[in-house]
Amino acid sequence: MATWADVERDAPELAAKVRERLQSHRHCLLATLRADGSPRLSGIEVQFALGELWMGMMGGSVKAADLRRDGRMALHSAPDEPEIPGGDAKLAGRADEVSDPATIAAWAASLGNEPPEPFHLFRVDIGDLSHLKAAGDHLVIEWWQEGRGYRTMNRR
Repeated sequence: MATWADVERDAPELAAKVRERLQSHRHCLLATLRADGSPRLSGIEVQFALGELWMGMMGGSVKAADLRRDGRMALHSAPDEPEIPGGDAKLAGRADEVSDPATIAAWAASLGNEPPEPFHLFRVDIGDLSHLKAAGDHLVIEWWQEGRGYRTMNRR
């Protein structure tokens, strides 16, 4: 899978739109898989640092347990206005827990704060992402997939 820096290099304008939507308000929606395979939706704050997309979680949280068991996940820019004027962003990939103290310290330093203890830190490897926006009488859909690159289409 790809790092955030890989996506920015391959599709910089799309990456900027997705990043803006994911950071347009404090929380995104995170989809994980429970132990029985059913989906779970949770609020999550995301950070972009060191060329990666990161998610920090409280120690012992159920979403962290889900990701430790099965790293498959999806993020959605939770709608913050009825008409979503900035568009809608989605991302899917795999979250891998990071426990290396040097990496955690570099991540924390890049954000200018210390993480609360205990906590879990996950780096997101990206498989695909998309941005969808209404443009008059049609939708503009842009997406990027690892190995396939950037594509766009208009849909009526």
